[in-house]
Amino acid sequence: MLSETVLGRLAEGPRNRDLPVSLDAIRERELGRVARHGIAYLDYAGSALYGDSQIRAHHALLARGIFGNPHSQHLPSEESSTLLASARARVLQFLDAPAGDPDSYVVVFTANASAAIKLIAESYPFGPHRGCVLSADNHNSVNGIREYARRANAALAIIPLDEELRLRAAEPILSSAAANGPGLFAYPAQSNFSGVRQPLALVERAHALGFDVLLDIAGYAPTHSFSLRACPADFVALSFYKLFGYPTGLGALVARRSALEKLRRPWFAGGTVEYASVAQARHRLRDAPDAFEDGTPDFLSVAALDAGFDLLAEAGLDRLGERLELLTGELLRGLLSLRHASGAPRVAIYGPTTLRERGATVAFNLLDARGAVVPYEVVEQRAKAAGIAVRGGCFCNPGAAEAAFGFDPAETARCFAALGDGFSIPAFRDCLAGGRAVGAVRVSLGLATTPGDLERVLACCAG
Repeated sequence: MLSETVLGRLAEGPRNRDLPVSLDAIRERELGRVARHGIAYLDYAGSALYGDSQIRAHHALLARGIFGNPHSQHLPSEESSTLLASARARVLQFLDAPAGDPDSYVVVFTANASAAIKLIAESYPFGPHRGCVLSADNHNSVNGIREYARRANAALAIIPLDEELRLRAAEPILSSAAANGPGLFAYPAQSNFSGVRQPLALVERAHALGFDVLLDIAGYAPTHSFSLRACPADFVALSFYKLFGYPTGLGALVARRSALEKLRRPWFAGGTVEYASVAQARHRLRDAPDAFEDGTPDFLSVAALDAGFDLLAEAGLDRLGERLELLTGELLRGLLSLRHASGAPRVAIYGPTTLRERGATVAFNLLDARGAVVPYEVVEQRAKAAGIAVRGGCFCNPGAAEAAFGFDPAETARCFAALGDGFSIPAFRDCLAGGRAVGAVRVSLGLATTPGDLERVLACCAG
C-alpha cells in the first residue's frame, strides 16, 4: 500500500495561487478517457497522452482557417507562415531562450528528436582533429552520430557509467579528448532507460574545453523546466509528443545561430535553397532555420503546438514534477519492499533507488525465488493482461543496458559472432552465461498517473 502521508500530500490543493486548477481536476477533464478504458498508462517515456482540449483547439483552428503551403505568397500561405513564426517563438519561450542576443537560438522543425539529431550528425565537420565524445547513456539516435564521426576519421570517446548509471569520469575524458582537438559532445539531460538526470553543468565545462554540446532533452523537458539561459547548450533536441502527446511526427532542433553556421549540409532540398542550378551544378542555402527544414514543414501539425503548451502551462511543470517525484518515491519503496517468502527480493532496480537527481522513469526486472531474472516479455504480457501499459526491452539505449546488466564485452562479442544473422533477444539471452538479464521493464509516470496505477503495478509484480 502507498503511504498515507504521500496520499495526503497528493490530495492537497494547488500550492501555487497562479495555478488555481488542481492537477486532479486537469487530469479528469483532459484524460478522463484513460480511467474509462480501465488503463493504467505508465509509458510516458514512450509518449505522453494528449489532452481533450488539445484536439478541440486544433480542430477549431483548422475548421475556421485556410492554411496553404508557406513557400507560396498568397493569403493562405501567409497564414501558415504566421503560424510557423508564432510556434517558433513559443518553443523559445518554453525553453527560456535569451532574447535580443546576436547569437540567439533558432528553432528548426523536424520529424522528431531523432531527425533533429541526424541533422547535426550528418553536417558536423568531424575530422582527425575534431572528434566526438558520447556518453554510454544515450538513445540510439545519439549513438548513431558515431558512424558519421568514424567516416570522417574522427576520434571517438565514450564516457562510462557507474553502478547507479550516472556518468563517471566525464571531465577527465573530455579533457583528454580535447587534447586531440575538441569537437562534438552529446549526452542526455535525463536517461530514457534509468531516469537518471545527468549533470547539466557538463555543458559549460565542455564549452570551456572548446566542445560544441548537443543535449538531448526529450526525456527531461516533459516534467522539468529547462532554461537555455542557465544551460546554454549549442544544440538541444526534443519531440513534442513526449511533451504533450500530440501532434506525433513533429520535433525540433533548437540551436545557436553560430553553431548552425559550423555545420556543412551534405545535400539540399525544396525549401532550403535561395537557388539551385542544374546546368551550373551549384546551389545556395538559405539562412537558418530554412536551410535545415527539408521540403515543406508540417505546418498543420505545428498549428497544434499552442494548445499543448497551454496545457503544460496550466498544469505547471514544477508542480507536475513535484507530484511525480512523490509518486516515483512511492513506486521505488513499493518495488523494494516486494519479497519472496524466503525474504529474497522480488525486484532488481537499475539505476538509483533514491530520488536524488532522477526523474519519473524506473527500470527493473522481476526475480524468481532462486534470484533468476524473469524475462521482461513475460512481465510485459502479464501487465498487458491486467490493463497496465508499460514498456519492455532495452529502450533503444544499449549503453545503459550493457552497464545495468553487467555485460562482459568479450562475452557479448562472442554471442554476436555466434548468432550472426540469427540474432534474437531469446537467442542472445540463451547465449550469455549465467542467465543474465537482457532487457527490463520500464515504468514512466506523467499527468495521467494516479496512486491507484502504482498499486496495480505493485500488485502485478507481487502476483
